[in-house]
This record gives sequence, structure tokens and C-alpha cells, in this order.
Amino acid sequence: MLATYLIGLREGLEATLVVSILVAFLVKSERKDKLKLVWIGVAAAVAVSVFFGWLLSYTETTLLQDYRQQELFEAVTSIAAICFVTWMIFWMRRAARGIAGELRNKLEDALAVGSLAVGVMAFLAVVREGLETSLIFYAAVQGADLNGGPLVALIGGILTAVAIGYLMYATAVRINLTVFFRWTGVLLILVAAGIFKYGLHSLQEATVLPGVNDVAYHAAGVLDPSTWYATLLAGMFNVTAEPTVLEVIAWVLYAVPVLVLFLWPARKPAPAPAPAPAPQA
Repeated sequence: MLATYLIGLREGLEATLVVSILVAFLVKSERKDKLKLVWIGVAAAVAVSVFFGWLLSYTETTLLQDYRQQELFEAVTSIAAICFVTWMIFWMRRAARGIAGELRNKLEDALAVGSLAVGVMAFLAVVREGLETSLIFYAAVQGADLNGGPLVALIGGILTAVAIGYLMYATAVRINLTVFFRWTGVLLILVAAGIFKYGLHSLQEATVLPGVNDVAYHAAGVLDPSTWYATLLAGMFNVTAEPTVLEVIAWVLYAVPVLVLFLWPARKPAPAPAPAPAPQA
């Protein structure tokens, strides 16, 4: 539940920030009549994202009856999810500072094209986050006993993100988004490492990769599944008591280099050269 709450919070805040920038631009430019088009685009994006999440679940549980096919489908969605997660956290790290200006420029172009373009822009801005959320959520809860808990946690994270976005828009509340995205990015990298580990285990179960019986270590005494901390580590980062050798290698090979690259200080742009002095008369 903590992992899915984090996914909802992170993805939800990104989408909320995009929508708040669009709304603020329209309000300040006295084009409030276009706001309904933004909300129509947002509603359509949410509907498409929910449908995509349902389609993923329906495909595995209904369309795929063979166990090996189900394992392969889980593996493919897991690998696709970590690709999206990795791309998303590095994209936000690079583009966070200039996202507001970029969106304003795109919205100005959309307004010049026509009313429909405004709704399409809002739809495209939100649907990307929504599809990512559905895919990452599906990959994160594979093999878990749902009982509605992870879905409630995901919705709770999204609602928290909406509340934060509203407070930032309507009041003087300011949040250090650089720090927020940095530390949630670190946690999401660890979550993605667990998803990658699960995806390779699914490939082992489907006999695509060998070594399903090659256990790396036995740590049931330390990671007792009945304890709260073992449940937390397994649910958040897929750290389990008896992983295979390939699972451990996959977890480390993803988590360590990606964390190093993500936390490495960004290179500051070189200062612009000073203008040459004007020639004297």
C-alpha cells in the first residue's frame, strides 16, 4: 500500500502541477471561458487511464488462460513499467525548472489554433501521467493479495497530490518541489528495482530464463514474513527472504547505477560570455 500510495502521490502531483499551470495561465490572461475545455480534456484523460488499467487486468485474468502466457504478460508489463519510471524521474529532474514556461508557450499556440486544441492539449498533458500510473500500478501489485488496499492507497496518493496542488494554487503555500521530486525519485527507483526483480522472476517461472530454483540466500529468520518490517520491505521494494540469484543480480544492477546517475549533481550551464566592450571613438 505504501508503494502504490507513493506512485499515486508522485504521478498525481505531476499531473496536478500541469493542470494548475494551464488553469493559472488562462485565468491570468482573462480567458476563463476556455477552462471548461481544460476540464473536459482532464476528464477524458482520466477515463482513458482507468480503461487502460482495467484492460491490463482483464487481459491477464480473462484473455490469457495459460499460466506461462500470464507470466510472460506480467514480465512484459513489469519491464515496460520500469522503463516508464526511469524515463519519468530523469525527465522531471531535467525539465522541472522550465516546465511552466514550456506549457504556457504550448497553450498559447493551442489558443491560436482554436478551442478544440486547448482541450486536446490538456488531455495529452494528463493522459501521459495517467497511462504511466496505470501501468506502474499494475506492475507494482502483481503477485499481491489486493483486497482493495493498494487501489485505495493509489487513490489516496492521487487525492493528496490534488490537495497539495490546490493549496499551492489557491494560497501562499510553497513546497520545495526540487527536494520533493528528488526523494520521491529515490524511492521510486527502489520500487522500480523491485518491479524489475519480479519481472525477471516471471520470466523464470515461464521458463524463458533459467535458475528458478537457484536461491541466492535464505533469510527467513531475519525477514520473517509475519513481521511488519518484512512486509514493508517486500511490499515497497520486493526484498524477500528467498530470492533467486538472478533476481538479486537484477535488483542490484538496476538500483545501484540508476541511483548514482539520479543523485549525481547536475552539470550547471556555462555562463554566457561577457559582451565585448564598445570601441572608443
